[in-house]
Amino acid sequence: MTAQNAAQVEYQTVNGVDVSKIMNIIGSIEENSDNAHFQFRLKNHWVEGGLNRSRIQAFFAVGREDDTRTEPFIIDADEPIISAGGDSAPNPMEFVLHSLVGCLTSTMVNHAAVRGIDIESVESSLEGDLDVRGMLGLSDEVRKAYNNVRVRMRVKSAATAATLKELAMYSPVFDMISNSLPVEFVLEKA
Repeated sequence: MTAQNAAQVEYQTVNGVDVSKIMNIIGSIEENSDNAHFQFRLKNHWVEGGLNRSRIQAFFAVGREDDTRTEPFIIDADEPIISAGGDSAPNPMEFVLHSLVGCLTSTMVNHAAVRGIDIESVESSLEGDLDVRGMLGLSDEVRKAYNNVRVRMRVKSAATAATLKELAMYSPVFDMISNSLPVEFVLEKA
């Protein structure tokens, strides 16, 4: 559905999503494709051992810096005790799984809302297989990352499983994880 059709339809909240806000963003992007550029940012610092802390607040969306977040989100990442960490927070690989399922879920729910599809519940479980020999430098033949990720999602809705899966596949995190992307990495000495 395009924003042009939006004026003809009275929107409501579907699945807890304010559909008119999504349609306003779509309309803004249809009017000016520069508004499609979003940039999310965070700052991170190492605390000690395997513990590091990220501060997330500012981002750019729909042609301007967002000013709605008055307080930053603070997120810690640590390593399990078996990996010489303090086990005070999930490790980065667990955050990857969380990011994946969070994006699959919210993407599916938002796309369903815009289409008027009600979703009663979503429950997911994920598993990621990792051979740590690559990460530890013990083998050049083993990938340093997950070599397989399994997502099992159970959705209660009148929509078909095929439709719901199609909607979830708009997930940018799914696309990023399932396809390679260039990452620019610069290290500067302090």
